[in-house]
Amino acid sequence: MASDTTVFDPETLRAKWYRSGWYSDRTVIDVCEVGGSVHADVPMVFAGDATAVETSVGEIHREATRIAAALQGMGVGPNDTVVVQLPNQFECAVAYEAVLLTGATLVPVVHIYGTAELSFILEQSEAKVLIMPDRVRSIRYTERIAELSAVSTLERIVVVGDAEYAGATAWAQLDTGGGYRRPQVRSDDVCLLVYTSGTTSAPKGVQHTHNSMLAEQRTMPHLQNTTEASVHLVSFPPGHIAGVASILRPIVHGTASVYMQNWDPHDAVDLIARYGVTSTVGTPFHLAGILDLADRGDKLTTLTELMVGAATVPDELGRRAAAAGITTYRCYGATEHPTISVCGVDDSQDARLHTDGAPLPGVEIRVIDADGRDVPVGAVGEIITRGPDQFVGYRDSALDRAAFTDDGWMRTGDLGHLDSDGRVSITDRIKDVIIRAGETISSGQIEDVLRTHPAVADSAVVAAPDERYGEVAAAVVVLAPDAVLDLDEIRQHFAASGLAKQKTPEKLVIVDELPRTAVGKIRKADLRKEYFAERGNP
Repeated sequence: MASDTTVFDPETLRAKWYRSGWYSDRTVIDVCEVGGSVHADVPMVFAGDATAVETSVGEIHREATRIAAALQGMGVGPNDTVVVQLPNQFECAVAYEAVLLTGATLVPVVHIYGTAELSFILEQSEAKVLIMPDRVRSIRYTERIAELSAVSTLERIVVVGDAEYAGATAWAQLDTGGGYRRPQVRSDDVCLLVYTSGTTSAPKGVQHTHNSMLAEQRTMPHLQNTTEASVHLVSFPPGHIAGVASILRPIVHGTASVYMQNWDPHDAVDLIARYGVTSTVGTPFHLAGILDLADRGDKLTTLTELMVGAATVPDELGRRAAAAGITTYRCYGATEHPTISVCGVDDSQDARLHTDGAPLPGVEIRVIDADGRDVPVGAVGEIITRGPDQFVGYRDSALDRAAFTDDGWMRTGDLGHLDSDGRVSITDRIKDVIIRAGETISSGQIEDVLRTHPAVADSAVVAAPDERYGEVAAAVVVLAPDAVLDLDEIRQHFAASGLAKQKTPEKLVIVDELPRTAVGKIRKADLRKEYFAERGNP
C-alpha cells in the first residue's frame, strides 16, 4: 500500500485528522467539565489493601477543581509540567484531572519507580511540582524528599498522607483560597507526557496532545462494550498510558470503574463479585491468576470480557476462560500509539486467540521490509502505523527521526504480518525489551546498573521465559578475573541502585565470552536461543 504523503509533514498529517473529524477545538478541560456534570453519579471505586473508597465522577471533578485552584495558586498553568507518582487511589484520579484543568502537562509516573528513574523524569520534563504518596506498603517515598528537592526546576513537593514532612506540602493543607480560573489552551497543545522504557537506557518521554488523547478515548467503545450496565475492573498502574485512559474513561464515557491498587487474584474475584464487574483488561498472568483460584466459586459470573494485551494467550488458557463464561481477545498498542488494533468479542476463537485484531477506526497499518517496501499479505516485516491517537513526538526530539518514516508513519519496532482479513499478528520484537507481567522493562537500563558491579567484566540482559510473569530479566555475565557472583549479590546491588525491584535480574548465566557480530554488537538472539529458548521464544 502506497503512502499518500512523500515527505513527513506533521502539519499535513494533523490536517488529515481535522478533515476526517477526529480532531476539533475541544480540549480535555472541556470534556472534564462536561463529564463532571453529565456523568456525575457514575461510580468510581478505589480498592486498596484493606479498604475500598467508593466515590463518583462528580465528586472527583469537584475535588479536582479545588486542587486545580491550589496548583494555580502555586503558579502552575499552561507550559508547566506536574509529575504525579501515585498508585490507583482517590487522590490519583483527583490529581490527574486537577493538573489537566490547569492547562499544565500531566506527567504520570509508575509508583514503583525508584529515585533513579524519577530524578531523570523530573529533570527532563522540567517539572515544577511533584505529587507523591507518603508511603505505599514498604516504600517510604518521603525519604526521597531531600534528594528530589535538588532538581533545579522543582518548586514544590506535595505529599498525599496524614502527616507533615519538612521540605514538602501536605495534600490536606493545599491552599485553594484563590478559586479556580479556566486557562486558555489549544487542542493541539501537549497535555500528557508519559515516560516509557524502551531500547534505550533512559526512559523516553512520549508527548500527547488534547486531540490525540481524546481521539484515543473515542476508540474505547470499540475496545470493550460500553453500556450503562458496564462495570470495568482496572489493574493497570495509573502511570501507564492505559492507566491514564482508564481514569479518564468514566469521565468521558460514563463507565463505572473499579481500580485495584495492587494486583491480587483473590481481591480481584472479590471485587468482581461485589461490584458486578463485566469487563477487564490484563495479561495472561492476570487471567490465569483468577482462573487458578480453587475457591472462586461463582464470583466470576458477571465477568464476560477480558481483553489481553502484551502477550499471546495460550490455547488452553483461552479454553479455560471460555468454560468460565469469559470471552478473551487480544489487542495491540503502545504508549506512542495507544490503540492500534483489537479483536472483537464476536470474532472467531481462532482470530481472538491467534491474532491481535484489525485496525481500530482511523488507524492504518502497514508491514514493510528493510528497504521500506510493503510486503505481501502473510509476509513478516516491520509494523508501521498511523492514526489520530498517535503521539506527536518525544520530549527529546532527537529521538523522533528514528521513530517515524520519512512519510510520517510510526515505527513500532515490532515484527508481524497482516492476514487476508486485515488482522495483524505480532510475531517478534525488534526492540530489545523484557515484558514482565505486562510491564515493559528496558534491558539497556538494567545493563547499565549490572556493569557497575565490580565482579562484572561484560554482560548482556535478555528476556527469559517465566511461567508466572511471562518474561523476566536474565543476566548473561562474563566475570572479572577471580570474581564470583550469584543472584543474591545481584539483588543487593540493584536494591542499592534505586531502580524498581521488578528490574532486578531474576536469572543468571555465567559465560566465558559473549557472542558478537563483526562490528562488535552482542548477538542477543544467540543468547536467548542457547540459554532461554522455548516454544515461541527463539
